Amino acid sequence: MVDLGGAVQRTADQLAEGRAGVVVAALADGAAELRAAGVATVDTVFELGSVSKVFTSLALAALVTEGLVELDQPLAELLPEAAGLQRNGIPVTLRQLAQHTSGLPRLPHGMLLPALFSPGRPDPYARLTEPVLLGTLRRTRPGAVPGSRFRYSNLGAGLLGLALARRAGTDYEGLIAGRITGPLGLADTAVTPADPSRLAQGHNGGGRPVPGWNLAALAGAGGLRGTAGDLVDFLRAQLEPEQSPLAAAIALSRTPEHRLNPFSWIHLGWMGQRLHPRQGGHLQLWHNGATGGFASFVGFDPERGTGVAVLSSTQRSVDSAGGALLTELSTAVG
Repeated sequence: MVDLGGAVQRTADQLAEGRAGVVVAALADGAAELRAAGVATVDTVFELGSVSKVFTSLALAALVTEGLVELDQPLAELLPEAAGLQRNGIPVTLRQLAQHTSGLPRLPHGMLLPALFSPGRPDPYARLTEPVLLGTLRRTRPGAVPGSRFRYSNLGAGLLGLALARRAGTDYEGLIAGRITGPLGLADTAVTPADPSRLAQGHNGGGRPVPGWNLAALAGAGGLRGTAGDLVDFLRAQLEPEQSPLAAAIALSRTPEHRLNPFSWIHLGWMGQRLHPRQGGHLQLWHNGATGGFASFVGFDPERGTGVAVLSSTQRSVDSAGGALLTELSTAVG
């Protein structure tokens, strides 16, 4: 029998050293535990960063199950401004955007990766309104034939969110509310928090307070905010999809598989890996996130029924701690 509360508290206490506030949540044997440390409480709202991508990809799966889009539909059919996003006559598709195989660059034309986390820099994405973002596509071309190889792209994920929202006749926030957070009852997960007073102050890696990020038209790449409690409910849906109103979409989201190497792959949004037998051989599906002032990790083992969510209001990676806790729990229940 795993000491779930003890393991979660230990992880929270360890992560709190050098971080303003953290919340750790975990699921095992059907039970859930949440622990906060530092200035956070279990109800604190955090920027989720790229964990938003699994919500965006699940929205894609939901729209496919509704018959509104197809996985291999060209992006340009939803966003005519993307007509030039092709190589060797092969266009970028929705599946490729969700699996980071579109060949698109990591960031929109004119944005530089080192600038994202420069000390004191204000929100680097704020200027990327829809007209500005779509205007950059005139100077953008895939760096590889679409579908041929993995190349992580915030631009691609953001365009996916924008295209799906347009197809659904709403904005990105409305898309996620209508297809994901509403059906699952995730009241605290949104681009704009329902209660802004619960939103944590973010801090850079050195511990200094920094402004929040608003990803504007690229919200599908990392614009959501939420709580650990909501992520627990999201993980429950992933671990028990047959009991979820999104069962068909969840199943579809974990069907396509693009191999990265013999031990890891990507589904729609979720990264997947099979640990080495010396590490227990466990299956782990996960995604992490980072903004200028926050870090996040969400992962689960569908074979062992375990899941972990870690949220930090300091931009220092929590991946190692989150992955280690997930492995510990999967081993204990095995």
